[in-house]
Amino acid sequence: MFNYTTLDTSKIEFAEIAPASELPNGERLFLEIEGRAIVIFNIAGQLFAIGDVCTHDDGPLGDGDLEEYNIVCPRHGAEFDVRTGKVMQMPAVVDIPAYPVKVEGGMIKIGLPRE
Repeated sequence: MFNYTTLDTSKIEFAEIAPASELPNGERLFLEIEGRAIVIFNIAGQLFAIGDVCTHDDGPLGDGDLEEYNIVCPRHGAEFDVRTGKVMQMPAVVDIPAYPVKVEGGMIKIGLPRE
């Protein structure tokens, strides 16, 4: 998987998602964009977006518990850093996608790689 947050912004296209007011602190927003399951988190006023699929078993990840900046897979306990998508604990060994997120004009926008 790829950490799109480190990709050159000229290779990213931002898609408008929702008003920022719809994602208060401590909440998460589930969406599907271009066939990608994605979850956006508001952690202490910062927004982070990751792929909503655990690389250990391809099951949904976004409903897992948050421990600081780590999401814990609800099935087998794999952990991923929501800031980077990096695996932090087995049984997963492959990172998940992480996407850049910004707020412009009161709207949440997520960056996706240009095709």
